[in-house]
Amino acid sequence: MCGSPVGLPTFMGNDTRIPREGAHDIACVDLFCGAGGLTLGLEAAGIDVRLGVDADPACAYPYETNTGACFLAADVCNLPSTLVADKLGGAKWTVLAGCAPCQPFSTYTQGRLSETDDRWGLLASFARIAVEVRPHVVTMENVWKLARHDVFDRFVARLRRAGYSVNWWVLDCVQFGVPQSRRRLVLIASQIGKPPQPRPTTHSVVDQPTVEGTIGNLPKIAAGETCPADPLHVASQLSDVNLRRIKASKPGGTWRDWPEDLRADCHTRDSGRTYPSVYGRMDATKPSPTITGQCFGFGNGRFGHPDQDRAISLREAALLQTFPRDFQFFPPDGEVSIQRAGQMIGNAVPPRFGEAIGKVIVAHFAGSRVSTRLRQ
Repeated sequence: MCGSPVGLPTFMGNDTRIPREGAHDIACVDLFCGAGGLTLGLEAAGIDVRLGVDADPACAYPYETNTGACFLAADVCNLPSTLVADKLGGAKWTVLAGCAPCQPFSTYTQGRLSETDDRWGLLASFARIAVEVRPHVVTMENVWKLARHDVFDRFVARLRRAGYSVNWWVLDCVQFGVPQSRRRLVLIASQIGKPPQPRPTTHSVVDQPTVEGTIGNLPKIAAGETCPADPLHVASQLSDVNLRRIKASKPGGTWRDWPEDLRADCHTRDSGRTYPSVYGRMDATKPSPTITGQCFGFGNGRFGHPDQDRAISLREAALLQTFPRDFQFFPPDGEVSIQRAGQMIGNAVPPRFGEAIGKVIVAHFAGSRVSTRLRQ
């Protein structure tokens, strides 16, 4: 967040591997890159992501181990635009991408954060860098409720004043092959024409990827256990009462399916009776609910395994986010932190969704080249 003491510059890997002369036509810098979900997707679409920036140095290992980009530990609020411009140098086309941390705009914090909160400043810093660097395309992914706030209107207005054509949409990731219901706001701003909308690849409920099809082949584990072959396939411990609760839970159901003696005190209050989206099992035949940074906890949402008496494992959460099966979040000899991994996984842009965004940007640049030839 703004004002954090992260210094500049702090490259976590070998900066010399960033190509200075465009090995690809399209170069990109990914702000708020986290563990690298968006970068993976953009790379899969053919975009040369040269740098990822995030204030959390713990993201350095997964980012540089699994992507082809370099990681910079930095607070975007203090990030010099000249550094971003330097990384984009030499490319025919340039992209600035990012997903500012969404806590100020999420359902969980509405009513408790004002627009003077420091975290709102992250979006303004994103706009500052975009206007000062002036890449050909700016793209942002965020929670869909951001569009209801003045801070988003100011972001869009600032880009338009700088000469960008701006389009934005609320899209569900499940329509792009992500086995998860996840509504997100996607913005694309362009200096070379009207930005096109990403087109869904999944057109019916029958075609939607499911929980079973995504995680059904992983080895069975119990609550509190770790798979010997994969340290990330680890499930959180369950208390005795929560073990009884999950055994009483139906796939796709709620805590209302439990006997009275298992219901928590909050469920008996008027406010709790209308909030069923916690303590639930996933339905194996459908996409999962939105994977959040608390996805490792049975009581944090509908994160119960469809048929095993535990919450989903970290690896299962990562697969539901479309991270590759071999994606490494920690060094082979490092300790796996369930809380830290959960945050990295839940906060990420699903790579498959990022690829859909990347493909439409690549097509936008290709269309611009065609239009240029026709004018000649």
